[in-house]
Amino acid sequence: MALRADLLPALAAFESAARHQNFTHAAEELHLTASAVSHHVRKLEARLGVALFQRHARGVSLTAEGRQLADAAGSALADVDGVVRALRAGRDEHARVRITTLHSLAYTWLIPRMRALEAAHPDIRLSLDTEVALTRFDDGGPDLGIRHGPGHWPGLTAHLLMDETLFPVASPGFPGLDRVVSAADIARLPLIADHARQGWLDWFRAADVHGVRIEERHTFSDTTDALNAAAFGHGAALARERIAAPYLDAGRLVRLPGPALQARWSYYVVYPAHRRLRPAARRFVDWLLAQPAD
Repeated sequence: MALRADLLPALAAFESAARHQNFTHAAEELHLTASAVSHHVRKLEARLGVALFQRHARGVSLTAEGRQLADAAGSALADVDGVVRALRAGRDEHARVRITTLHSLAYTWLIPRMRALEAAHPDIRLSLDTEVALTRFDDGGPDLGIRHGPGHWPGLTAHLLMDETLFPVASPGFPGLDRVVSAADIARLPLIADHARQGWLDWFRAADVHGVRIEERHTFSDTTDALNAAAFGHGAALARERIAAPYLDAGRLVRLPGPALQARWSYYVVYPAHRRLRPAARRFVDWLLAQPAD
């Protein structure tokens, strides 16, 4: 006897009731009423011509025939559930975009904009890698990267995302900040540095401050750590405009006197020149390049 499609809901209700040995618990799992589960089971029993449960005052228990069907139904539904999960995972993986970028840029620029991404492309899933070492774009590796550099990397296509400027910042509560009225005054503050290619020496030269001794008290490998140190009052940091924006907006940092130095390097979206971007990655790149820098 072939299993009719209209018996599948009844089979699912029976399998749940068999696992729980309780119609009420099965109803809660399936978002049905206990009477609806009982109706499905009776329909299945009528169709098969056998009793699947023994009803008694304390509840129900499986008959021998019920146990046989429960084993087969549980195995079949588990197989179907496994396939459904795999198909869903495959769909999600198809929409996943793997990105390698700087921790500082992810933390202060990309993550605050992810709500806009979710509104524009709710299916896209991101995987962010912010390890310091540059990631190889091998098969199975990232789809694209956001790099800070000159804009030319062998074997990579590069699109300009945004330029960058450098200027000094400090905590608004830093002692004696009211006496810092010129770029030369900043040289007397404790200076905080990161590992960027341009630093305090470049900025003081652009500010036309010469003959001062530049002493960097603290140095950090990551720009956000340097900005945090400045926000906690440990000295003045040379901030990148894009990275410092959330700190300035929140009032944790204030800009100090002096010019904004145009950075030699900019931010670029990069990906292998020999490999066509997957559709989800292409949509993400288009969304990135349409974002206002500010």
